[in-house]
Amino acid sequence: MVQRWLPEPFVFAILLTFVAAVLAMPICHQTPLEVVEHWGGGVWNLLAFAMQMALVLVCGSTLASAPAVKRVVTALARLPKSPAAAIALVTVVSALACWLNWGFGLIVGVVFAKEIARQMRGVDYRLLIASAYSGFVVWHAGLSGSIPLTMATPGESLAQATNGALTAPVPVAQTILDPHNLVMVLLVIVGITVANSLMHPKQGAVTVDPSLLDDDAAAGTDQHYDKTPAQRLEHSRLLAWLPALLLATYLVLHLGFGGGSFDLGSVIMIFLALGLMLHGTPLAYVRAFGKAASGASGIILQFPFYAGIMGIITGVGASGISMGTVLADGCIRISNPVTYPLLTFLCAALLNLFVPSGGGHWAIQAPIMFTAGADLGVDPGLTGIAIAWGDAWTNLIQPFWALPALAIARLSAKDIMGYCLIDLLVSGIVVCAGLLVWAM
Repeated sequence: MVQRWLPEPFVFAILLTFVAAVLAMPICHQTPLEVVEHWGGGVWNLLAFAMQMALVLVCGSTLASAPAVKRVVTALARLPKSPAAAIALVTVVSALACWLNWGFGLIVGVVFAKEIARQMRGVDYRLLIASAYSGFVVWHAGLSGSIPLTMATPGESLAQATNGALTAPVPVAQTILDPHNLVMVLLVIVGITVANSLMHPKQGAVTVDPSLLDDDAAAGTDQHYDKTPAQRLEHSRLLAWLPALLLATYLVLHLGFGGGSFDLGSVIMIFLALGLMLHGTPLAYVRAFGKAASGASGIILQFPFYAGIMGIITGVGASGISMGTVLADGCIRISNPVTYPLLTFLCAALLNLFVPSGGGHWAIQAPIMFTAGADLGVDPGLTGIAIAWGDAWTNLIQPFWALPALAIARLSAKDIMGYCLIDLLVSGIVVCAGLLVWAM
């Protein structure tokens, strides 16, 4: 079904743009010109984030192509002895890495899956990559979850974003590290691991196009070169290690002594520093980086369109309402204290198809959902984690976040989304049941 009906992710983004535009006019009583204004006003709102995503992909791929890293990954890829075991191992590694940090996990999982495909005959390559991406479903319930971390950050901005519903920070012990959430994370990982393993064909070898498994690394630096002053600089190990040391020093000061958070920028810096050190020379790093950069084209092209969709969803016209507000209000009207977290989760999941961004969800839902939750007597930590799970859940069928993984794997969205649809059903059952139990 997915192979037949799911188009190229850029086409999917175009279709979502017009769906959002057509819905905004009758639902929010906006004119076509207002919708166009909202779309155009939002197009460039994700430029900084798009650059971060591109750098996560390129710096992570460049690090993975370093000889030392490839030796370690190659050794780990020898551990599974059967295709089903390989699928299970990739799922668990990816999920745990994404729970620690989503940017790190997204790259590590697919690099590991690709190396297993190189070494093991008969393993389904598409399912391997889908398994690596499926682990991403737990990221917003993990240590890099943007909404729980924002809720735990003191300051006036918290009260402003929630219309005064939250005047004090909500510690991560009540969101990410709450036992209910940890059990849900564990059960989701177990569920998708079992599902992915069972989806592997029982009989018949699965062929893989060898071109998909070509090394992404550029050729190493020249062994023999004219030792001109310029070439000595290009092949200088000192000039590779000095900026790496500078990056490492900043991270220690920022994270260890400055009280900074381990965010996407920190992940990029770690990838960049390790890549420079392990490639050894500026020229070797530039060559590997240049080859990896070609995979970022989908991110560069599509992020402005999703930013425009976010502009349509959040845009307020003369009517004074936005699509995000209408969706949230509809959820609230049919809720009670027990069902409110579940309906908040489903509302966030639907919204995520159009606004696949944790920051976007916070901007749209925080002013409404936390106020309504407080009126119903729902714990704010539960409200926040319900939004976070909803934001992460439908990423399994939204190609937006799969772009970095697909670029490294050299596959299209339709190659993996059929498998991810099954993971969506399995993880959805676990999360829905978990939120109901937590609310009781």
